[in-house]
Amino acid sequence: MLRIRAGRVHPVTAPPLEDGAVLVDAGGRIAAVGPDAQVPTPRGVQSLHFPDAELLPGLVNCHTHLELTHLGGQNAEPEFAPWIRRVRELKENTPHPQFLESAATGLRECWRAGVTCIADTGSTGAVMQALHDLGGRGIVYQEVFGPDPARVSASMAELATAVAHLRRLATSQLVLGISPHAPYTVSAPLYEAVAEYARRERLPVAVHLAESKEETQFVRDGAGPFADALRVRGITVAARHLSPVQYVVKQGVIGRGTLCIHCVQVDQDDVQALAERGATIAHCPRSNAVHRHGRALLKVFQEEGIPVGLGTDSVVSVGELDLWAEAAAAGFTGGDALRMLTMEGARALGWEREIGSLEAGKAADLAVFPSTILHHPPPSSTAFLTVVSGRIVHRAGSPQAR
Repeated sequence: MLRIRAGRVHPVTAPPLEDGAVLVDAGGRIAAVGPDAQVPTPRGVQSLHFPDAELLPGLVNCHTHLELTHLGGQNAEPEFAPWIRRVRELKENTPHPQFLESAATGLRECWRAGVTCIADTGSTGAVMQALHDLGGRGIVYQEVFGPDPARVSASMAELATAVAHLRRLATSQLVLGISPHAPYTVSAPLYEAVAEYARRERLPVAVHLAESKEETQFVRDGAGPFADALRVRGITVAARHLSPVQYVVKQGVIGRGTLCIHCVQVDQDDVQALAERGATIAHCPRSNAVHRHGRALLKVFQEEGIPVGLGTDSVVSVGELDLWAEAAAAGFTGGDALRMLTMEGARALGWEREIGSLEAGKAADLAVFPSTILHHPPPSSTAFLTVVSGRIVHRAGSPQAR
């Protein structure tokens, strides 16, 4: 058992508490939360006291690529299509053990930053392995690629093999999903095949969607750098005369709970289509800015009732995985930033009944931060303490034990 007392406790779904505490039971769930005097101190419990700190729910990062942690600072391509190609080249030259090391390093960096849940997309399986081995929480979307319609069967066979292997690592706090990567790397028949496979296997889906002007040009006009690159490979590209969102909806990919990553290049019709199908969105404002994709229609998403969480994308894009910086870039401060990084992130992943707030019965995912975190978050904010399902996964500073 674990009891944590702090100068301020932020349940998120209730007003903040001065000098509050949280009691975690032996099963890793919150047994009580409230003013310190009202929270029991059972015999033998491990007690920690942070008198000048903020106790928050653990942060939720709705989009990462932790297997790429070792590639930070290695891609200086200014244009998006060449940048994507360079990422692929760097991955192809990486030995598999390096991906495993990178995934573990990235996960520990998330924990140091108070992140207790990630939604990761990747192709190597390394992040699923790291989360399993280190006892983390997350959803891992196994990527599938295949822009050539003639290779649908081969792509699906590779996906099925990966899913069969990775499913053995799944736990109550580690979920496997699948991700047909993006319109310029996935053919129309492959989209359809993956959508049917996801329904049949009951796997959650994520998709990079409406991220860039180049993607819109590719789908709508059958033109631009992505189209040129495929034609060089002998792959036919057709103009769809649709927005990326409308195109992917037509292929049957978007359903309830589908996590749509980025969604910058959208209009009102696209937003309505996503809302009608129960999609959710991972918003990565700093990555969007780095690649000059534009600004997402965040307020419109929220007005239409679409759950939106914040994500960092990869270190190849943004350098450091700093969710507080993402919140600031999206225009959120104080309590609004806190809610976006916790409860709203949990809603975007469909986990709001399990995490995202400090409530009795929920999983004990929480983090303790310096007292300035809500109004003046420092660069690369480091948590004093991070707890996942009641287990301390990161500890820094000098808490007062008793």
